[in-house]
Amino acid sequence: MLNAPRGFFIAGTDTHIGKTCVTAALLHAYAALGYRVVGMKPVAAGAELIDGYWVNEDVALLTAAGNVRVAPEAINPYLFREAIAPHIAAEHKGVRIEIPRIREAYEALAGEADLVLVEGVGGLLVPLSEDKDAADLAAALELPLILVVGMRLGCINHAMLTVAAIAARGLKLAGWVANRVDPTMAAYEENLRALILRIEAPLLAETPFLEPPEPARMAAAFAPKKLASLLSR
Repeated sequence: MLNAPRGFFIAGTDTHIGKTCVTAALLHAYAALGYRVVGMKPVAAGAELIDGYWVNEDVALLTAAGNVRVAPEAINPYLFREAIAPHIAAEHKGVRIEIPRIREAYEALAGEADLVLVEGVGGLLVPLSEDKDAADLAAALELPLILVVGMRLGCINHAMLTVAAIAARGLKLAGWVANRVDPTMAAYEENLRALILRIEAPLLAETPFLEPPEPARMAAAFAPKKLASLLSR
């Protein structure tokens, strides 16, 4: 298992398109193959006070999906209470999101697990500070990307803009996931076909719409052979 890449950066075509659920599903799927896996949410915006602790539901979901127990501050170095753009939330709190700090936390996780899945925040070009964005973070971590495409009206444009941004930044797109966020989406199959023709990376899975979301069930959408081949690229 130790020959596996150290991780992947999970990017999205937008916010609220299921990055966290897909990341958690991938954690479940790789754990089922025998890997020691951990999820990371470097920057999380939006938290509620539960039993005296500030909790972000995305961080909690990723923590539960991993099978390696690690320090919470390594999984989530930056937590902001306000559910707003992260660089604005950081400004309100009087802090700066520093990529070296995130890299240090990532290295700590990579030392404990075979595979670290790092979930981005919002879309790929969401600012983290006045001069850095999520794409800069992916580059600093030196991770190939898995793109989550939220399957809804407008998804082709959002997906192709993100793929173009990935290429422009010199990042590697390892694969993508079609995540059904709109169960009533018109012409779903035609949209999916258009994306397959245009994205020069393998479609890893079509993850179903579930309400409420259940990452453990979504994991069944990922074929073990595809997951294994992803690690050998």
